[in-house]
Amino acid sequence: METQLDPMKDDLPLMANTSYMLVKHYVLDLDVDFKSKVIEGSIVLFFETGSQYKKTSSAGKESCQSQFDETCKMRASEPCHIPMINVSTCSSKTEYNDFAVSGTEEEATSDENSNHSNNEQASGISSSKDCCDIENHGNKDFLLILDCCDLSVLKVEEVDVAAVSGIEKFTRPVKLTGASKELENLRNQIVHELVTLPADRWKEQLYYFTHCSQAPGCGELLFSTGTWSLEIRKSGIQTPADFPHAIRIWYKTKPEGRSVTWTTDQSGRPCVYTMGSPINNRALFPCQEPPIALSTWQASVRTAAGFVVLMSGENSAEPVQLREGILNWYYYVSMPMPASTFTIAVGCWQEVKQQSFKQTAAIETNTVCSLPSSQTDSRWHEGVCGHVEYPCRFQNPAARLQAVIPYRVFAPWCLMESCEEYLLQLIPQCLSAAYATLGTHPFSRLDVLIVPSNFSSLGMASPHIIFLSQSVLPGGSHLCGTRLCHEIAHAWFGLAIGARDWTEEWISEGFATFLEDIFWARAQQLSHDEIKGQQELKALLRWRRLRDEVQNSEEELQVLRPKKESTGELSESGASVVKYGLKAEKIFMQVHYLKGYFLLRSLARTIGEVSYLASLRKFVVKFHGQLVLSQDFLSMLLEDIPKQKGSGLTVESIFQNWLDTSGIPKPLLEEGETWKECQLVQQVSGEVTKWIQTNRRIRKSSKKKMKQDEVVFQQLLPDQLVLLLESLLEEKTLCPKLLQCLERTYRLREQDAEAGCRCRVCLKRITDLEKICCAL
Repeated sequence: METQLDPMKDDLPLMANTSYMLVKHYVLDLDVDFKSKVIEGSIVLFFETGSQYKKTSSAGKESCQSQFDETCKMRASEPCHIPMINVSTCSSKTEYNDFAVSGTEEEATSDENSNHSNNEQASGISSSKDCCDIENHGNKDFLLILDCCDLSVLKVEEVDVAAVSGIEKFTRPVKLTGASKELENLRNQIVHELVTLPADRWKEQLYYFTHCSQAPGCGELLFSTGTWSLEIRKSGIQTPADFPHAIRIWYKTKPEGRSVTWTTDQSGRPCVYTMGSPINNRALFPCQEPPIALSTWQASVRTAAGFVVLMSGENSAEPVQLREGILNWYYYVSMPMPASTFTIAVGCWQEVKQQSFKQTAAIETNTVCSLPSSQTDSRWHEGVCGHVEYPCRFQNPAARLQAVIPYRVFAPWCLMESCEEYLLQLIPQCLSAAYATLGTHPFSRLDVLIVPSNFSSLGMASPHIIFLSQSVLPGGSHLCGTRLCHEIAHAWFGLAIGARDWTEEWISEGFATFLEDIFWARAQQLSHDEIKGQQELKALLRWRRLRDEVQNSEEELQVLRPKKESTGELSESGASVVKYGLKAEKIFMQVHYLKGYFLLRSLARTIGEVSYLASLRKFVVKFHGQLVLSQDFLSMLLEDIPKQKGSGLTVESIFQNWLDTSGIPKPLLEEGETWKECQLVQQVSGEVTKWIQTNRRIRKSSKKKMKQDEVVFQQLLPDQLVLLLESLLEEKTLCPKLLQCLERTYRLREQDAEAGCRCRVCLKRITDLEKICCAL
């Protein structure tokens, strides 16, 4: 019998009822206050009626009521409350809501002088019983549910989009009598026409989203907050189709919110950033977290002068001074993506720039020429994309030829020199290598930020921005380059192509781990033999990590498709859970990286790398801008290479051997010994033998000095050094003086973070041995 889980402890609930109403666009208007460690302001959400609801169906009304009842049972145990709001406290900053699209093209459709006129009236919300006491009131009001956690929600109101000047172009001919019902229908009709504008009118759409977000409120809505959700209703509205399709939420983050990290950078200056935490962005703004809720967004962020705001946005924002000491930064995206991919970082970042224009030009000249075979075949792009309509780069001839997209690097002042030495030169090489492998870059530009030292990972990718740990900077270009390649790979797998069910993390991380090797080999312009040697060595290192992780973790967390045949299924309302999403140990596990990598590597070896990469490019062309399940990729791959069906390779066999079971997959067990034949691995084995012999001699003659020329050690690649240190750690006894010899030979303190980590483990073990010897 399956173990019963506590949904508030093990599984992460995705509460939003996306089947009834779906967010199509967010407009954020925020202030960042470092003194109080709070981000506050408003967010306007523009909705479309969900796919599961039909207005004329009586069954639909019953399902709304059923969903309402179900939600009241699922909601947290916190008491339902609706605070009384002082409207003046919520509207004090609306004078800064100027539309400020960056770039000359956008300026043609903007009105720089338009301001928010706040005419809201308090609606006199009376008590918490109005929200969910169905028995007393006998109503069947529709309940909108958003994902929300660790936020102070101050007020929720309907937005009068009909009050926007020029908005009548989005209304069909109707006879207005002034009745409130007809006005409500008109507002929803305007939102519908706005969110369904064709892609070639995206600038006009963005312009009206901005002005609609600044329209006055036309009535407060009832709301309550639970542990994981914000629930909103309008008295008397019983269907999603009649519910307001444009609402504004005034809120504040909490300093302890799990989506936001307040800290100081490496130069001691205050900063704040968000990252893909286990609860995603629901502690940054109320949103719809299920992956299916693909949306666009725009954001105006105000902060004190001296701070730089970086964000997931298509434009390279330039600040606008609003008043003395206050700057406004504006970003937007036109490609619909899950709200969880939104990222913001505010700090005293410095832009790292090339020393000379000639150097930049030389790099870009060398990289733009590298065209993948997919790009030379125009037939790849003749068809219509399979995603919802948006301004797609895959249909843009200029974008299809852009091997290196525009990029910038930001870091605290004290790390500028390190970034200039390696990172700045690596980015165009890695971007070009990715383009040569997969084709068109899904995003138009890239910012790379070196985040503070408390960042818990080596990197994180979001639309248009990558976070990198400072740990990748020391020790030459190897770790920096491989990690950069990994995060760049997420532009295709994880962002442009997302998992329809977040329990299938391997679709993002397994692909990025596999592709980082391909990208990095091309970036280094290695020979075929060099590529094979490095990849075999890397496979052995990953095998060792996977073996250790399988031995030291719960079996249920080792399964890549924990929902099995239920993967991708949603409740009637659209709510779901991320299996084991709240288990603390899962955050530190790499099983979805490693098993996913080995599955893709196995497929590439079986099919042949050239054919495999060609199929991968076809998959990107077909599924970019969409959400997928494992079977979407596997089915296309096997259909594209039909000869594999005769060998017994099927989607079902892959599920059984790789995705639906714990432990090390059986096909991988058979491959485990082959990596030892790799020349780079054999070289390490020889060096390990030398060090073991050296360790024995040191122990036997501890009082004598060893001659430095007694043993000649070879220079090792970074991954070879990691394997060497791991192998030495398997020895039961290591002499304290051995570490000094290792340090002197390989300059361990100057190596990258991976080698340094093994070095610290060696040091700890040797220190422990010294303590034991002293005690004896």
